[in-house]
Amino acid sequence: MTVRESKNYLFIKRSIDIFGAVFGLILLSWVFLIVAIIIKIEDPKGPVFFKQVRVGRNEKEFYMYKFRSMVSDAEEKLKDLLQYNEVSGAMFKMKDDPRVTKIGKFIRKTSIDELPQLLNVIKGDMSLVGPRPPLPREVKEYSTYDKQRLIVTPGCTGLWQVSGRNSLGFKEMVELDLEYISNQNIVFDLRIIFKTVFMLFGSKNAF
Repeated sequence: MTVRESKNYLFIKRSIDIFGAVFGLILLSWVFLIVAIIIKIEDPKGPVFFKQVRVGRNEKEFYMYKFRSMVSDAEEKLKDLLQYNEVSGAMFKMKDDPRVTKIGKFIRKTSIDELPQLLNVIKGDMSLVGPRPPLPREVKEYSTYDKQRLIVTPGCTGLWQVSGRNSLGFKEMVELDLEYISNQNIVFDLRIIFKTVFMLFGSKNAF
């Protein structure tokens, strides 16, 4: 699959990314403060933020940031939970994941845990809109066809998120990502951003 991204599109998209991320960080600074305090109260020993290696454009790895929504040793406990995976393909999702903390359940349901990724957008690792960046272990299971979703900059939100999110399987996610890549333009990006804002709170399919 080849993708054509004009210089004008990339310039405007990057401008929207920077403006949107900075504006979001300023507007939601109070949310960052409150969530950080609650996370520390519930688990004083663990960090407020969680960083994880993800695979971005052209399979380049980077650290993606989130508010920590799980217990401190979540990664170590994952191997015992893989058999309970509730989505198909190279992803792991579990609706009643025992590793998730009380505040974690709330911020995951409302997608507040994703807000620190605005820092990734400013750094240029991510865009506001694009395919979700997968884990390295997931990419190892990708076919050549699946890897096509890695030819553009990953995003905080995308066509998959506003089309069903975790109620959709891996194959459906790949198809939606490739549909976005084939049809990406500024109007399409703005539509996804606005739809994401309306879906942000009370999403039925976020876990």
